[in-house]
Amino acid sequence: MPQHKALRLYNTLTRQKEDFVPIDAGHVRLYVCGPTVYDFAHIGNARPIIVFDVLYRLLRHIYGDAHVTYVRNITDVDDKINARAAERGITIRELTEETATIFHKDVAALGCLKPAVEPRATEHIAEMIDIVSRLIGAGNAYEAEGHVLFSVPSMPDYGRLSRRPLDEMIAGARVDVAAYKRDDMDFVLWKPSTPEEPGWDSPWGRGRPGWHIECSAMSWKHLGETFDIHGGGIDLVFPHHENEIAQSRCAFGHSIMASVWMHNGFLQVEGEKMSKSLGNFITIRDALADWPGEVIRFNMLKTHYRQPIDWTVASLRESKRELDRMYPIAKQYAASPAIIPPDFEMAISDDLNMPEAITVLRRLYGEAQDGVALAGARLASCGHLLGLFEKSLPEWIGWRPASAGIDELHVQRLVNARIAARKAKNFAESDRMRDELAGLGIQLKDGKDADGELVTVWEVKR
Repeated sequence: MPQHKALRLYNTLTRQKEDFVPIDAGHVRLYVCGPTVYDFAHIGNARPIIVFDVLYRLLRHIYGDAHVTYVRNITDVDDKINARAAERGITIRELTEETATIFHKDVAALGCLKPAVEPRATEHIAEMIDIVSRLIGAGNAYEAEGHVLFSVPSMPDYGRLSRRPLDEMIAGARVDVAAYKRDDMDFVLWKPSTPEEPGWDSPWGRGRPGWHIECSAMSWKHLGETFDIHGGGIDLVFPHHENEIAQSRCAFGHSIMASVWMHNGFLQVEGEKMSKSLGNFITIRDALADWPGEVIRFNMLKTHYRQPIDWTVASLRESKRELDRMYPIAKQYAASPAIIPPDFEMAISDDLNMPEAITVLRRLYGEAQDGVALAGARLASCGHLLGLFEKSLPEWIGWRPASAGIDELHVQRLVNARIAARKAKNFAESDRMRDELAGLGIQLKDGKDADGELVTVWEVKR
């Protein structure tokens, strides 16, 4: 096995960085929660996909491609899926197939490798029923009115991952209040299905799984009762990951489910929480219409994965400019893992310290500009490890956004005139210009700069 810098990862379970020691160095196992396929994935969903793709690449670099198994699931049975299929008047299968296909195209465009295994929840019902039966047999679950619930008080150290006070866990669990529950914290493992809902035969009647049991079953089937790393967004710590731990540990009798738990931070857009009500909800598909996938990827990686990220047009523009500068040099050389410099490997092996790793990229670019050929080759090699510089140079230079057919100069003149009308308090004229721009397919977003002056960003509506 090649020599490498010690990999250190922040473990949410222990709240500290630790040297990563796999259970079996010959088979490193990683599980990441994937999409619920009822709608387009948004850029917040893209963050864990990109972060853990980099981790997957790094583990393969350290341990060898054949010694790492990455599992990322698809949730294709869920009440949101049922509701959306009914709303659109199509079958659940049609919806999940369509959405999964779009998801695969989107994440491929972001430069993400395919996971070694991509299990679907509906293909693991037998494993879910098996785990639920084990939990009932061990006294950690009970049947009530066609439901099977996990008994949280049966697990004395429940809550170790999230470390929340009991009242906060009750408030955050988002579980239904039901008379048949023995405790407010108890959560559903199996629930009955109506004739119109998807369902499977089980010892407790025809029904379908609860959300949390799905990942316990899929990780068990493909990685074993215990494995090395479990990843996902910070929003999944509670209740989803906490409940996964409870199910898997109690079903199989281990002190852990995964050795290391990793979580990426939240994403906001232009300083605000992303939401459809604010009009700043951006899908991966939206972003890919305006920016090359590698720009989205690079922009995501410039912030440390555990920190919140503010997604701005300004930062995307700067990311595009940086890659435009680096690409011609990087494409002059063939990537080789053997020449990755120690300072880059030290940065990326320190809990995926991407800001520091990108600082090394910038230094290598500067040295390559000065004629140091080894620096150019190292730039290409480090970029390849991060999933960058993967296009041919003509492809990169020839990329155009969906707005390429728009007369940008004319649009900017109208935007400037609208700003002037607003400053003059001529709101009727301002509204007229907004309507004119809307007719051209242009959407406006108003804000203020550091001096409090009105700034308007425009984009093509889709």
